[in-house]
Amino acid sequence: MLTTFATVWGATGVAFVHGTGKQTNALNDYWTTDMVNSVRQGLGNSSNYAVINCDFEQYMWHSDAAGCLAGQLHSFITSRGITDLVVLTHSNGGNVMRWIMSNPTWDSRYPLIIERIRWVNALAPSSLGTPLADAVMQGNVFEASLGWLLGYQNDAVRMQQTSWMQYYNSNWLLGTAGRPALPKGFWNVVGTDVHAAVWKAASYCGGYHYQVGLAVTQWWLGSCSDGFLECSSQNGAGTLWFNDYQQTYKGRKLSHHQSRRDCHNLDIILRNDL
Repeated sequence: MLTTFATVWGATGVAFVHGTGKQTNALNDYWTTDMVNSVRQGLGNSSNYAVINCDFEQYMWHSDAAGCLAGQLHSFITSRGITDLVVLTHSNGGNVMRWIMSNPTWDSRYPLIIERIRWVNALAPSSLGTPLADAVMQGNVFEASLGWLLGYQNDAVRMQQTSWMQYYNSNWLLGTAGRPALPKGFWNVVGTDVHAAVWKAASYCGGYHYQVGLAVTQWWLGSCSDGFLECSSQNGAGTLWFNDYQQTYKGRKLSHHQSRRDCHNLDIILRNDL
């Protein structure tokens, strides 16, 4: 089977693209080595992986955001001879990746990156923004309580306000309803709930305190959400791959934090997709 895929796909690589935040060690501080090492075992050459470190506190088109992402993806593709690239994005990383795929003439590196992409697996993408970003920018009580999750009133948070994302989706980004399709597949993994019960083992994957925090923020979101994003936002661009409970171990739900960790066999699902 691996030989067959190698023949079809050539040199396959996988890139991990983080969400909002200024990362300098996303391997340890965002994804964790357990997650990355598990997923990359699905490659014919498990060394063909890249963990992106950029400043995603900027607007998606900023040179420190999309420019940085393009530079690291382009270098990865050319230095390792990648002909078939699977991109894993989390949260706002999906918006930055969609910017690149939606605006191929913006940067001379974009066309090669788009050409080599097989598809993007978007883990809990904030495609339609989140009401929590609206609350943070308004400076109310959420600002203090969500700092650990979003950061404080930076441009990336400003960008993820629902009305702002509506404008970007209508004018600059592809893949939402009524807009042209993206040039490559953008497959969504949607987290639908948060486990925070102290007696449930599922509540502890990735850190119990994160689950408690997301259970609190979930009160201000729709009934279907991962504690940060409503399901409608996560599936607002591209195509639904699966809702968490449809493929995870024992149908467990993935909070926004757990959707970037090796929780409830998510890592194995992503590994098998390579």
